[in-house]
Amino acid sequence: MARRPGVYHCGTDAAMDVIGGRWKVLVLWALGERPHRFGELRRALDGLSEKVLASHLREMEEDGLVHREDFDEVPPRVEYSLTSRGVSLNEALEPLGAWGREHVLNRAPTG
Repeated sequence: MARRPGVYHCGTDAAMDVIGGRWKVLVLWALGERPHRFGELRRALDGLSEKVLASHLREMEEDGLVHREDFDEVPPRVEYSLTSRGVSLNEALEPLGAWGREHVLNRAPTG
């Protein structure tokens, strides 16, 4: 699961290593709503490149957060969904989201 060599200093340090990067939390959020196909995720997260999304999904699958399901269909279809570990991480991130809504999204502009 670890991306960095060495020892973590605390649980938050370890968690941040797993969700580090600009897009992983948003991928978790989108998959928390429902399973998505690759193209749906890319369209839902404006500005996310195909290369970065593919890399993040691969890493998140390796970390046990995301499940990739290949359907035996023509044309080929692949869906991504959260595992129970991914769901628990989303639940753990909810208080952080609440903090952001309260202290950042709703603050009056300064200046």
